[in-house]
Amino acid sequence: MKSIVVGTAGHIDHGKSALVQALTGTDPDRLKEEKARGITIDLGFAHAVIEGLAVAFVDVPGHEQFVKNMLAGVGGIDLVVLVVAADESVMPQTREHFDICRLLQVPVGIVALTKSDLVDDETLSLVRLEVRELVAGSFLEHAPVVPVSSKTGEGLDAFRAALVTAAAAAKGRSADGAARLPIDRVFSMKGFGTVVTGTLVSGTVRVDDELMLLPGDRRAKVRGVQVHGKREDAALAGQRAAVNLAGVDVEEISRGQNLTAPDAAAETRLADAVLELLPDANPLKHGARVRFHQGTAEILGRVSIVGPAGEGSQTLKPGAKAFVRLRLERAAVLSRGDRFILRAYSPAITIAGGQILDPLPPRTAVRTQAAVGRFKRLDPAAAADRVDAEIRAVAAMIDSAGGAGLPVAALASRAGVEPPHLALRVDALVARGLAARIGDSLVAPAIIGRVSSDLVALLGAHHAAQPLSEGLPREEARERVLPHGHPALFEHVLDELGRAGTVGGRDRLALATHRVALSPEEKRAHDALEDAFRSAGLKPADAAAVARDAKVPSAVADRVIKLLLRQKILVKVDVLLFHRDALDRLKADVTALKASGGKDARLDVAAFKDRFGVSRKFAIPLLEYLDRERVTRRVGEARVIL
Repeated sequence: MKSIVVGTAGHIDHGKSALVQALTGTDPDRLKEEKARGITIDLGFAHAVIEGLAVAFVDVPGHEQFVKNMLAGVGGIDLVVLVVAADESVMPQTREHFDICRLLQVPVGIVALTKSDLVDDETLSLVRLEVRELVAGSFLEHAPVVPVSSKTGEGLDAFRAALVTAAAAAKGRSADGAARLPIDRVFSMKGFGTVVTGTLVSGTVRVDDELMLLPGDRRAKVRGVQVHGKREDAALAGQRAAVNLAGVDVEEISRGQNLTAPDAAAETRLADAVLELLPDANPLKHGARVRFHQGTAEILGRVSIVGPAGEGSQTLKPGAKAFVRLRLERAAVLSRGDRFILRAYSPAITIAGGQILDPLPPRTAVRTQAAVGRFKRLDPAAAADRVDAEIRAVAAMIDSAGGAGLPVAALASRAGVEPPHLALRVDALVARGLAARIGDSLVAPAIIGRVSSDLVALLGAHHAAQPLSEGLPREEARERVLPHGHPALFEHVLDELGRAGTVGGRDRLALATHRVALSPEEKRAHDALEDAFRSAGLKPADAAAVARDAKVPSAVADRVIKLLLRQKILVKVDVLLFHRDALDRLKADVTALKASGGKDARLDVAAFKDRFGVSRKFAIPLLEYLDRERVTRRVGEARVIL
């Protein structure tokens, strides 16, 4: 059975709740105050099966003071019933509710002329004309206008038939998407615990699913699911559902939160969007404070108009469209493609609506021409179709991510790509040359090229400045060319340069063409210092003294000694420098003692000093060196020769 969510819209006391009750037998006004005052204050819900169609009604308040409650219900509907009382015709909230539905791009709808029993045919015709004038050029332009009386029942059959026909044209919601349910009610039911309700805007919610409550990052397990008051194993996108949750208390949940699958949407306080200002709204100034409504949430924020200052972008004129950046005062749960409404901060009237282009934009300036270019790439209106729009938008996000890359998982939560299509979109991006997949992220080819050229240039500069250096330490190179980038990107670039024969080295990176080049003075110093340390054996002087005795300038000696250490001709033991040959002979001599002394051969400090003719200054570091080289092992005050 096809399911559809139908929302009412219209002025206060125009008969919205009475129409829902006449169609379903359920009074959607559930609050005591609503019964006492005779008006709808909060959202009401009812359901019925009409000619094989499962219809869930969301009845909204019509009073201007409760438009924010109306907005919490209308965001998830598939079809709107614009209710106009025949005895009053079009009124202020009729217009505001209609504007909201148009801005939210509710796909289809019908118009109900309620209280038709209270007027004559001439009045009814006049009201019909006024309604047609209101909806001209909109999604309701060709919608049926059905007179109906909830009191007498006249016109109800015709209304049901019109509802079923309109429902056939309603766009279904995808069960392939990640589960996401904006919460409009939360309560506790005896014997069950915490229950939340809402319209499942995408995906599927199943019993035993582990879901997230956002904002708030709380996990909850689905204990049970009801659709239209009947227990089900799962609720599908497009259905109103009551979800029984385990592991979370009623006090921890509120309207405005979302029940989602992990990675289904982004929790954010910054979003890029395209905005349409209503023709009868006041001009919208750059930086204006507004009320942001999306799903069931209302959040205060400010609007920044995108574009270079001084080019008319300080103010948005009535009826105009613009790219904007929304700066919210608390976190919202958003994904690319979400529709939203803006209301003025004061007085709280509807002024604009739009669509989210990027819920996690880079924190870059928006008052530039470059920002305009990026927004144009994100705008679905500039794309050939939905697939092209997604690929263009993801490519823009990848470019903005720079060296950090865009995680593949973000294609669902940020770009709104349905999980079954993730692999296809990644393949398309790679095939078009818009991205390279590196580990779990996507990186722009231009970024890879820049990192590659920057690394080659950095190594070239290093070789020019330090010709005796065998290369730049690997981690230092990464920090200098990719300080905030994805580590896998640096390794990818190194692999590419290595395969091309451009860069080599492991711990130290160098251009393949680089060779350590000694000047005549450095060559003389190299030979002199090596000979001096070789001759010193196990009793070398400090480096400064060796350089002085060899008549090598200190600056040259510093460079050459570093080279000798890298070449492993010299070895640093504690603060002393020894020639490799001297240490190799030492290890051979000590090992030979094992042959003569047997398995219990030992060596203490005094014996070591006597045998090798060194002072304690040299004996202690050398014995510790032998321990590290696993030639000896310290036991008490002596060493066992291994």
